[in-house]
Amino acid sequence: MTQVLAPVLGRDEAVALAARFAARFAAGAADRDARRTLPLAELDELSASGLLAVTVPARHGGAGLPVEAVTEVIRLLSTGDPNIGQIPHSHFAYVNQLRLQGTDAQQRRLFAEVLAGRRFGNAQSEAGTKHVRDIRTTLTAAGPGRWRLNGRKFYATGALLAHRIPVLAHLGPDGPLHVAWVDRHAGGVEVIDDWDGLGQRTTASGSVVLHDVDVPDELITPYATTFDGPQTYGAFAQVLHAAIDAGIARAALTDAARFVRDRSRPHPDAQVDRAADDPLVVHAFGEIELATRAGEALLAEAARAVDRADADLTATTATAASLAVAAARAATARAALEAGSRLFEVAGTRSAAAGLGLDRHWRNARTHTLHDPAAWKVQHLGRWAVDAIPPPNHGQA
Repeated sequence: MTQVLAPVLGRDEAVALAARFAARFAAGAADRDARRTLPLAELDELSASGLLAVTVPARHGGAGLPVEAVTEVIRLLSTGDPNIGQIPHSHFAYVNQLRLQGTDAQQRRLFAEVLAGRRFGNAQSEAGTKHVRDIRTTLTAAGPGRWRLNGRKFYATGALLAHRIPVLAHLGPDGPLHVAWVDRHAGGVEVIDDWDGLGQRTTASGSVVLHDVDVPDELITPYATTFDGPQTYGAFAQVLHAAIDAGIARAALTDAARFVRDRSRPHPDAQVDRAADDPLVVHAFGEIELATRAGEALLAEAARAVDRADADLTATTATAASLAVAAARAATARAALEAGSRLFEVAGTRSAAAGLGLDRHWRNARTHTLHDPAAWKVQHLGRWAVDAIPPPNHGQA
């Protein structure tokens, strides 16, 4: 992709642009899912548009848009194609990490790349370890100011289509976690397209293999210290996940309504001319709409809570943000799963034809909602309600 300075977008411009992209991306979403066609051209359009640079701070030449705005951008993109909505998730999360932990020199260098349309991927999780926060990848000293990066990552969403991959690794065998900002095509970096999930099929969430990758000091930032005090890093990442689920729910509902209006036959016992006039169908749509609206409302409030905490960061405001995000995550996960499943209940037998690809909504919801179990979000809310125990202070809360 030719590197040119992307435009700096205001809040209203960014949201309107995301809505236009979503409408276009929706037209090809089913075909990309069926053929497993990775959305490189679509991502290049997003990069060139400036949408992926909206969180670069104003002092570094960006728009510095609030969390509320980027959450709505991700939600809208996900109504068009949640694969395209999910791929920039890690990009925005690590732009935020750079904002929080990068030196001024690191920020100048890497934010300039984002403003030029370059994308960050992610190499964080690892397969085969005890749990998601058990990281084995290591940076080993290799001389003054140089390190060697070794490890293997999985669920590396967006890495295949990124320009730079932030890698989570221990600094030394037992040292604290840091982020190594490696070039996608650097020596020793191999990105493998081995993701074969039943849903979110085109996020390229495969493996990243790192063998003696040379990393200088100036491309390493702290990570563990992010959680030494109150923080919204985890809440920000989680609210964007909730936005993806909210987008899936709305897309499933929209497609179901269109199908019922245009193609479904009424049940004879309803004694109506259109399936859309069957009172049982209308009631089911009302229930799905209620769940979807509830998720969207909690999502918007959660984003505002993160913005409020960022403006005045204390243990109290960080806790409020995490709780609001927990509610949004639980509600949007339920809404996405309900809408994706009940689509067939309201649309009828014809909607189950494989060639229509309507099953992708449920598959996308079921796959994406596995990132962080909604039951743990409910646990955090319950512990707060009973004993005022705050959510844990880590990157998933």
